[in-house]
Amino acid sequence: MHATRETDLPFPLLRQGKVREMYDLGDALLMVASDRISAFDRVLPQPIPDKGAVLTQISRFWFDMSGHIVRNHCISADPDEIVRLRPELADTRSVWAGRGMLVEKAKTFPVECVVRGYITGSAWKEYREAGTLAGEPLPVGLVEAQELEPPIFSPATKAETGHDENITFTQMKGILGTKVAEYLRETSLEMYGFARDYARDRGIIIADTKFEFGTSRTGEVLLIDEALTPDSSRFWPADDYVPGATPPSLDKQPVRDYLEGLVQAGEWDRNPPAPDLPEEIVHSTSERYREAYRRLTGEELPDYR
Repeated sequence: MHATRETDLPFPLLRQGKVREMYDLGDALLMVASDRISAFDRVLPQPIPDKGAVLTQISRFWFDMSGHIVRNHCISADPDEIVRLRPELADTRSVWAGRGMLVEKAKTFPVECVVRGYITGSAWKEYREAGTLAGEPLPVGLVEAQELEPPIFSPATKAETGHDENITFTQMKGILGTKVAEYLRETSLEMYGFARDYARDRGIIIADTKFEFGTSRTGEVLLIDEALTPDSSRFWPADDYVPGATPPSLDKQPVRDYLEGLVQAGEWDRNPPAPDLPEEIVHSTSERYREAYRRLTGEELPDYR
């Protein structure tokens, strides 16, 4: 199975994150999703085949579907179209094809726009301890993984390392201003509702998701980064969902489970270096990402290699 841990293209590297490299093409960016995978805030030694292509092509799918809600930064994720628009990328096509997206430049808002349709993860932990989310009270008597009706907009500050921090909407207004904050909240909730209903009909529950927004050179608000992928969202197989317990998700769940087993056995303390992943864990995780793509699009992941 082919996997790309890192790309090294002959263009200025604007930024490298846990998963992506961002290359500066002057008036646009090439955003390339590698197959790196992280868990417990550690990047694992083994990449997950096709993970980057799944993230890019699922984002492209949602960008194409949601233009009636908000404009996004995607110019193209089709390799042939990207080369037509930017001929200088032709010689490196085999490196980024499928996993690369040509995008507009944007100034990013410093807030993650999180929408929670089900109570799980850090939200469930806080609720279980205090009955609140970001310090604000939630209804009494919720159980783990219960659907929230209506969904809750739960912004967070963006962290360069470690976990983002949940903040209140009032705090968000203080950071961005009331008008911008209200627009991002309304847009995020509309995006989530649209995607939730679409995915549910295809056997996927989108438990929660996070969006990033920015402004174009002309000041227009754009949906940026990735959108509604297994990395930016919690995808649960609808057939496995029962309120009261969090079902296994269609993402890096096998990796998390394996690492948690090592921690419980005293074989890893969550500090560097991260342990190697067995081949079967790599394979099953890759299949989960491809399954998410198949369920959402009804197609197999395109092979651009």
